[in-house]
Amino acid sequence: MNRPDPIPETERLAALARLPRDEGGPVFAEPWQAQAFALAVRLSEQGHFTWKEWADALAAEIKAAADRGEPDDGTRYYEHWLAALERLVTSKGLTDPAALLTRKEAWAEAYRHTPHGKPVELGADSDHPEHG
Repeated sequence: MNRPDPIPETERLAALARLPRDEGGPVFAEPWQAQAFALAVRLSEQGHFTWKEWADALAAEIKAAADRGEPDDGTRYYEHWLAALERLVTSKGLTDPAALLTRKEAWAEAYRHTPHGKPVELGADSDHPEHG
């Protein structure tokens, strides 16, 4: 397994020019955005991919969105982040597309059955939908 990039956090963040931030660092509109951010950073730190690989994957996702004619106003930045993360973890064999789809469907189902204002939680059978 590759060792993590020996790049300081400030340089890693600088490499992501469009990252929504304020003077204190990255900013997030929703909790899932912070979780996706932290997951990408942690997987890179653990050596699953280099930070350059990550930045290249994100840049490719943003370019693909621009090629599709999506506006580049920053409102979908973390959607691109998540799409890039999904592509990278599947290409690295950390998960597979079927498992990713199963997990997304479990979250969607949990969301649909959660009363408004309550936190969405996956049940014990969410990892094994054939049991539920």
